[in-house]
Amino acid sequence: MVHRLTREEARRIAVRAQLLAEPRPTEVLDVLRHLTLVQYDVTTIVALSADLVLRSRIGDAYTRDDLDDLLVSRDVVEMRVMLRPAEDVALYRAEMEAWPHTGPPRPWKAEIEEWVVANDVCREDILQTLRSEGPLPARDLPDTCAVPWRSSGWTHGKNVGKLLDFMAQRGEVAVSVREGRDALWDLAARVYPDVPALPLEEAYVERARRALVAAGIERPQRFDGYGEVAEVGEVGEQAVIEGVRGRWRVDPALLDLGPRQPFDGRVVLLSPLDRLVFDRRRTTEILDYEYLLEMYKPAARRRWGAWAMPILVGDRLVGKLDATSDRASGILRVHAVHEDQPFPPATRDAVEAEVRALADWLDLYPELP
Repeated sequence: MVHRLTREEARRIAVRAQLLAEPRPTEVLDVLRHLTLVQYDVTTIVALSADLVLRSRIGDAYTRDDLDDLLVSRDVVEMRVMLRPAEDVALYRAEMEAWPHTGPPRPWKAEIEEWVVANDVCREDILQTLRSEGPLPARDLPDTCAVPWRSSGWTHGKNVGKLLDFMAQRGEVAVSVREGRDALWDLAARVYPDVPALPLEEAYVERARRALVAAGIERPQRFDGYGEVAEVGEVGEQAVIEGVRGRWRVDPALLDLGPRQPFDGRVVLLSPLDRLVFDRRRTTEILDYEYLLEMYKPAARRRWGAWAMPILVGDRLVGKLDATSDRASGILRVHAVHEDQPFPPATRDAVEAEVRALADWLDLYPELP
């Protein structure tokens, strides 16, 4: 059976799946388990992205210490620049053990493996240093690489950093803690829980199932922007969306919650890295929303601002908030509220109230235009 959905139905499925409608969740770990991951990013133009993601679900009851406590207790760990429930490491162990021989053979995989093997002495030196002195930042680890890392990009010559990336993919090392912008590395056995690996194919299916539950509706395959293909494959049920090309997979648990059912939405200021808007193509197709993170653009070429926060009102994304936390002055400076279409007065008031709530949560004074 193929489910035929309107855009409104698809949009509401996506918003509900991301825990952005009522009722709010209350526990940080429960949110992370449902979302499966929250991206870690050191940008603090407004606040850390992970904190903004969790506040947008839980509300002002969420405090930044809540996440820190879970990281200290190892209930949450960082893996592949994502914060995840520690128990989910079991879903990646088989892939770590098989590295890099998962998926179809690729010439670049063989080249990476050859580079790691050529630098096995450096790899052992790093492990020994961490074993005796860790956790440590990359700059304090020995670079005894026999073959330098060559790249046309910004990683050229960053031997230790690249070797750590591959050792993490192998499950040998992991980020233990963050100190400011620095990741402190340690032996993975000291960071990850001692959970047995789920067989590789079972792990792929379970990861796909969880990804679909978190997204609500998703294409069978898409590139996630971090070198992985996020596949939901055959989990869920088939769907087509009116006016949108292609086939989709939908979480059947959300199929009965269409536009004819009550939808209790909220006004939410999202992180630019929020998974609701992270896939720009999906955001355009389902949510009818144009967005691009402009942090890496020259200021003169930005339309909305370096860290413009998408504004969600109910089940519609309606604009962007351009703001900066000036902590030295104790002010949340709102440079602009970009309205995709002119806001009705009630929407404008509700968005302003949420901006003031965000400022209060940040312990800053809101300076509105």
